[in-house]
Amino acid sequence: MAITAFDFEKPIIELENQLLERERQEPRDEEAIRALREELERKQREIFENLTPWQRVLLARHMDRPHSLDYVNALMTDFIEIHGDRAFADDKAVVCGFARFRGERLCVICQQKGRDTKENLMRNWGMMHPEGYRKAMRVMRLADKFGMPIVVFIDTPGAFPGIGAEERGQAEAIARNIRDMFTLSVPIVCVVIGEGASGGALGVGVGDRILMLENSWYCVISPEGCAAILWKDRGMAERAAEQLKLTAKDLIALDVVDEIIPEPLGGAHRDPQTTFKNVGEAIGRNLDTLRHYQAAELMDLRYKKFRAMGKYIELQQEEAPTSQS
Repeated sequence: MAITAFDFEKPIIELENQLLERERQEPRDEEAIRALREELERKQREIFENLTPWQRVLLARHMDRPHSLDYVNALMTDFIEIHGDRAFADDKAVVCGFARFRGERLCVICQQKGRDTKENLMRNWGMMHPEGYRKAMRVMRLADKFGMPIVVFIDTPGAFPGIGAEERGQAEAIARNIRDMFTLSVPIVCVVIGEGASGGALGVGVGDRILMLENSWYCVISPEGCAAILWKDRGMAERAAEQLKLTAKDLIALDVVDEIIPEPLGGAHRDPQTTFKNVGEAIGRNLDTLRHYQAAELMDLRYKKFRAMGKYIELQQEEAPTSQS
């Protein structure tokens, strides 16, 4: 499989090509092959265990990274999609429906990007319209009615900011979803699998457990958007990524997310099957824990969880010195 490489991955790609060449040569030089494999593993660990926040943002956007429906197809069976918000349209940037996970019926909400330009145009690059948020809530309310847990896959660069979306109530739809997700009496597990930007992510992201893949990001704004506002220069995105504290490690420390799901060395796109396995285990483990709570207790804990998010420092203002006559 051809892998698109970023600049920081180029030393690894060069070693992989050298290894492939050595393995094709006859007679095989096993000692040279072993040395190259060891050097490749060492270089992979050196690079991927010390990624900057910006490099993790790039990996989260990798064109070969598994998308939401890839997880549904790998982990679930009997998926039935529900279309439309019964008010305006069917937003293809979000796929909603019901499936079975390890024999249990549940509701699935998937923010979905495309694989190529044609599909991205259909999926609107994963940017939901207000009808998408209303569709998601319609399906989540059905899940609540029938006692099904909800799993949300988050992967969006943000809610769609177009004039039509604003005219149809984009901000209201997101705000209503945030409010109403607190009233659902069934377990909710949200998994950030790629990008989790702003209200576009939070509009389906109020959960009892918030999980993040190791190379995903979750923040109030994209690094480019932050750079454009603060420095009037989108080229400062790398610096903005460092300041925004948007990586999984940062957000664990800030009590915004509950668990980091490990990715294979090199990112989810290099070994999707292992990634699917890790995500499936994390979802199953958290659903098993949440299943023991009564509905009222679940909603109360969800409310308290979000009220307690984040950390801050209070500074005491020094009293001004009194003047002496």
